[in-house]
Amino acid sequence: MRKLSRRSFIATSAAAGLSAVPRFSIAQPAASEKVNIAAIGAGGRAGASLNACSGENIVALCDVDQERAANAYKRLPNAKRFSDFRVMFDKMGDDIDAVLVSTPDHTHFSAAMEAMERGKHVYVEKPLAHNVWQVRTLKKAARHYKIISQMGNQGHATEGIRYIKEWTEAGVLGDVTEVLAWNSGPNFTGPYFSNPDSFPPKAEPVPETLDWNLWLGSAKERPYNHCYLPRHWRGWYDFGNGQLGDWACHTLDGPFWALGLGMPTVVEAELRSEGPADFVPEKSVLRFEFPARGSKPPVTLTWHDGSFKPEVREEWGVDKLDGMGMLMLGSKRNLITGGRPNDPRLMVSDEEWLEFRKNLPEKTHARIEGGPWAEWLDAIKGDGPMPGSNFDYSSDLTEMALLGVMAQRFGGRIEYDAKQMKVTNRPELNAYINEPAREGWRYGQNLWEA
Repeated sequence: MRKLSRRSFIATSAAAGLSAVPRFSIAQPAASEKVNIAAIGAGGRAGASLNACSGENIVALCDVDQERAANAYKRLPNAKRFSDFRVMFDKMGDDIDAVLVSTPDHTHFSAAMEAMERGKHVYVEKPLAHNVWQVRTLKKAARHYKIISQMGNQGHATEGIRYIKEWTEAGVLGDVTEVLAWNSGPNFTGPYFSNPDSFPPKAEPVPETLDWNLWLGSAKERPYNHCYLPRHWRGWYDFGNGQLGDWACHTLDGPFWALGLGMPTVVEAELRSEGPADFVPEKSVLRFEFPARGSKPPVTLTWHDGSFKPEVREEWGVDKLDGMGMLMLGSKRNLITGGRPNDPRLMVSDEEWLEFRKNLPEKTHARIEGGPWAEWLDAIKGDGPMPGSNFDYSSDLTEMALLGVMAQRFGGRIEYDAKQMKVTNRPELNAYINEPAREGWRYGQNLWEA
């Protein structure tokens, strides 16, 4: 791992247009080297974050579902317990340095904003937020409040994605003009997606261990039904972003970073299975069109999910494509990964691949040890630069994915003006660029008033 001194960290941050921050967001004894962490969301995915941060001080756990959080409560009996993160900050704000956000997509934004407004560093699971305005606001907020941010797309901290970046920059692939990605989900017999008994779901009694109003957060009110949780919220567009929102921040991270794709000008649903309104389709094919970026040519990116996959081409030298993956097609060579960017490979003969590996292009991007959590904690402690998936980067990656989610949800062609943050050919869709939030859950408007 390449360590940077505190002075190097400040210089790196300044060069990137990011302000350096104090080691901790509150005063601490000089001898202390541990970060006081609160977790918003204590069950499910939060387990990985709590494990990764177990060497720090876990001082508070906040979850709206006491049954879901029971294991974390048992493992961390000294952490104080809350259901409402706003109450948690009111009572413990001076005792918290940093926050892990591991909630459903629709509450990422409010949890992260509440933390940043109070000067706390934040780690947010992917996708960063639920709509385009939210991810833009999180980017503004991270800069405004001068905090260390990180989105939890773990692949961005791997050596594999650095290979993709370095090989692309070294010209190994030539000019890349096409990217293909595919995913076998959503699987409606698996743990993350399920068809309800009826549309809309029928009202059911709320379990005693769940605060349904807090679970809804900023989303519009509706009766409780077991079909929404603990994990099946992903299939409902009011709460989640389907398989594309779940996986694009993994699968498309490599080409997005390596090619500097930026925002597409067009996203179109070429194929899409029909289904109930506001519920994820079982399969789809989406085409993203990215304009030229300086000397880099335009790129077409096609996302396939469900049973759809790209048609195998003879020059790839393979008979079939596995369940999920990504291809970058260049004028010189092609590159393939799985659903994550961890293990890229050139699509060449075994002999050429072995020869290439003996003399790899120069390693120009620092390697990370310990994954995205360690990268985030090192930056908080002043032992490393701003994390690679900080909100300046991850908000753009997520915005690109969310435009695809919009095309998947509503079908047809979307023409997008990134500068104005507007859909230009279907103005009615702009209501979903910035969805209304319930009273008591509105954040960030002040950041747009300056």
